[in-house]
Amino acid sequence: MDFLQASKSYYLDRSTYINLRWIAIIGQLVTINSVKFLLGFDFPYIYANIIIILGVLSNLYLYYFDNNLQISNRSSFNYLLIDILQLSILLYLTGGVLNPFSIFLIIPSIFSSSNLNIKTNLTLITITLIIIIFLTFFSYELPYPMNEKLNIDEYYYFSIPLSLIVALIFLNYFAITFGKESRLRKEALDKIQEVIAKEHELVSLGGQAAAAAHSLGTPLSTIKIISQELFDEFKNDNKFNKDLDLLVSQVERCNQILRKLTLNPIYEDEFIDKDLSLFEYVNEIIKSFEEISNKKFIINIEQNSNSFPIRKSIELVYGFRNFIGNANKFAKNKIFITIKSDSQFSEIIIEDDGKGYPKDIINKIGEPYLKVSESIDKNKRGLGLGIFIGKTLLEKNNAQLICRNSKTRGGAEVKIFWKNKDLKLI
Repeated sequence: MDFLQASKSYYLDRSTYINLRWIAIIGQLVTINSVKFLLGFDFPYIYANIIIILGVLSNLYLYYFDNNLQISNRSSFNYLLIDILQLSILLYLTGGVLNPFSIFLIIPSIFSSSNLNIKTNLTLITITLIIIIFLTFFSYELPYPMNEKLNIDEYYYFSIPLSLIVALIFLNYFAITFGKESRLRKEALDKIQEVIAKEHELVSLGGQAAAAAHSLGTPLSTIKIISQELFDEFKNDNKFNKDLDLLVSQVERCNQILRKLTLNPIYEDEFIDKDLSLFEYVNEIIKSFEEISNKKFIINIEQNSNSFPIRKSIELVYGFRNFIGNANKFAKNKIFITIKSDSQFSEIIIEDDGKGYPKDIINKIGEPYLKVSESIDKNKRGLGLGIFIGKTLLEKNNAQLICRNSKTRGGAEVKIFWKNKDLKLI
């Protein structure tokens, strides 16, 4: 896995991190002073309390003087390094790796692995590893009752740092992996929001233009009638007829421009979107592709026996367009679209006669940023982001999707289906 290809959004949430540090500091204070004053064990507790106070000061600095809502990758490294060093000194004063709380030493690096970049993670892991080895050989004795002798077998003693190192490596690997996937999915979801925002902006702009055309239609019609009457009255007057003829032609030109601004040029006053059936959705999208593609689109509606209108949705339009666009992109010559509906279910099946989905990603279809090991034309190679966006938008509108290779056409197949009761709720 190429960790360096992950999203570049590396940071720690400031308020969450501050709260976690307060919990750790309070825990350290309670533990250190309980061991000294409740259990009566002897160890350098004054130095230990001084180290904890330094942690308190660093957290107060972070709270009052760092006003950023998110802590940058570099600043996060500095604070986490302080946490590791502070805990290391406490462990050094209280038994080293024999201290039961030595497991907490690996937490800062794991915390960074799911939030910060790979270089920061590896640096913190390396520092933690060195500190574990150091505390294995150098530290004060573990606090214990003065009248008892603490004897620990050598095999058991060295198994503790070994287990810490194994836990450090494996837990950080898992955190890096899941953190990368989480960031990629967040980035993909952000792109969905960006796409939908742009689509809404275009629809809003189109609606405003249509509304303007609708509002201007009446006064422009009045101007047209008056200019035509003036032309009829003075058409034989050489002094005015050329100007009036130009006025009439320009009014007609304005009418044509305003007609193009309406959402439905045939009905000049109809500028509000109407409900569409699944066939009308798909048919509109296919027409837009037919203008730019030399592929043949074949629509089958023989089993579309229960067609009904549903609310026009930008998310549905974009979802359908993504999958039909993919079929057009990878098909050799033909795209087959089947629309079915009965009393309970409605479905759209999109197939093409291309090579189909590569075998190594067939079980990962719908995940963003897929990498294909098979040789594919660079012009047709993608990241799986389009499918992820389309799938997410359609599932948000109660659809269920199945992506597989077609048994009859040889290429890819996408089956989109709804329960009719869910489809009517869109």
